[in-house]
Amino acid sequence: MLDRFAEFIDWYPKVYKIDWLVLSFSCIAFFTKNLDVSALTNAYYAGMGEDLNLDGNKLQFATSMYFVGYALFQIPSNIVLTRLPAEYYLPAFEIMWGLFTLGTAFIKNYKQLLIMRFFVGVTACSCWVGNAHIVNSWYTRQELGKRNAIYGCVYPLGAMFAGYLQSAAYLNLNGAHGMEGWRWLFIVCAIITIPCALIGVFFCPNVPDRTHSRYLTEREKQLCVDRLLKDGFAKTRGIGNGLFKRIFGNWRIYVFFVVGNLYWMTPYPSGLPYGLWLDDQKLANGKDKYSPDMVNNLATISYAATIVSTMACGFYSDWRKNRWETILYGGILILICNVLLLVWNVPDGAKFFAFIGLGLANGPTNLIVPWLAEFMSHDLEARSTSMAIINVGWVVINCVVPIITWPIPSAPRFLGGYIWSVIMSVVEIALLSCPMLLERREIKRGINYAQMVIEENGMLPAGLEEKANGVDDQSLEDCGQVKNEKKVEVTQIAV
Repeated sequence: MLDRFAEFIDWYPKVYKIDWLVLSFSCIAFFTKNLDVSALTNAYYAGMGEDLNLDGNKLQFATSMYFVGYALFQIPSNIVLTRLPAEYYLPAFEIMWGLFTLGTAFIKNYKQLLIMRFFVGVTACSCWVGNAHIVNSWYTRQELGKRNAIYGCVYPLGAMFAGYLQSAAYLNLNGAHGMEGWRWLFIVCAIITIPCALIGVFFCPNVPDRTHSRYLTEREKQLCVDRLLKDGFAKTRGIGNGLFKRIFGNWRIYVFFVVGNLYWMTPYPSGLPYGLWLDDQKLANGKDKYSPDMVNNLATISYAATIVSTMACGFYSDWRKNRWETILYGGILILICNVLLLVWNVPDGAKFFAFIGLGLANGPTNLIVPWLAEFMSHDLEARSTSMAIINVGWVVINCVVPIITWPIPSAPRFLGGYIWSVIMSVVEIALLSCPMLLERREIKRGINYAQMVIEENGMLPAGLEEKANGVDDQSLEDCGQVKNEKKVEVTQIAV
């Protein structure tokens, strides 16, 4: 029954084992990271701002300090990850950021907050981009959208759970043992994070041609490598002195750096600006319209919208066999919502629509990474490093842009921020066609990297070999039980 449902939704039940190994730790690690990162904003709403005198732009600077540490070490981390065992490297960093999150619960002033946030950023640098590298190294083009959708949903889930967790801490633990509720949030986050790191030691499989997973037989490991080669995804090439030449000598890094970061930043109002607008709402008598726990709960609506949108867009893009169409829909929605917020003098219902609509638009933006992975399928190390470079760009932008265009004293109007978002929304839509146009120009010049990988490894393109041999796909779960039978090459459905 489960297999029939999986086939109905085009899930490919023959890679269940890969899903359990790859997505289990990746999603749990990303969840705990977002839980810890979101804790700062939720703690601010629940009294940390008053307790630590976080007036003016201090919250923004504390957030930026996290991103400074995150950006400085992310590229080196992802390069090292291609050489060291991921099953030990990634969990070690997760334990460290859990300890620094725990330390945040005991800070006494703003300077200590900055120090803790910096080291949380340093130790969390390997998480998102490192696990994104692992996820995008195991699946074919027709599987990447759905798997990245699951991985992408972890961010809003972590943010939502942090909001609910803060509400529970505020209501039930505030004052317990003489500690404020916001301090308990960091303690609870650390208690969740550190044990979860151990899951990676047992389940994280690294990448297919370097895996030592005890849950895959030698034949299964080879099948995992072969099916990717037939889809144009190359094996590891090594770092070498030419790594950065392979990256920066290609148009892909420049185009995806710009397009990806625009699409990641323009839905920004669905986060902090939305929460500050809720926090600013007053009743006719001048009292707060929403309590701190209600602000946290209402702020999670945009994250819930992101979850629904991310899953729908992942499945839709795999079904349509392209990423750009879904991303275009998201770009149009981003523009409409930012225009509404720029106008501002609209009913509160329209503002709710705009903030939540930007949450919906976050769904298509999760397709940037699998789109990049497909365009750089021919070079695993360059792909991994490019993901880190593009994400560092987002980190730098996220450090600078909010302070300049979204300063806290201008809340909740943020006129400059909405002007910037509208302009960038127009630019991102205009640039969306660049990757396809440049790739078509390459193909006309006889350059087809995916085809080169297939030919170099003596493979038939995915989907053709079954017709030649007259066989169907063989389940990864069953292949280990096949004995004394004629060896059959196994492939996946073509792009």
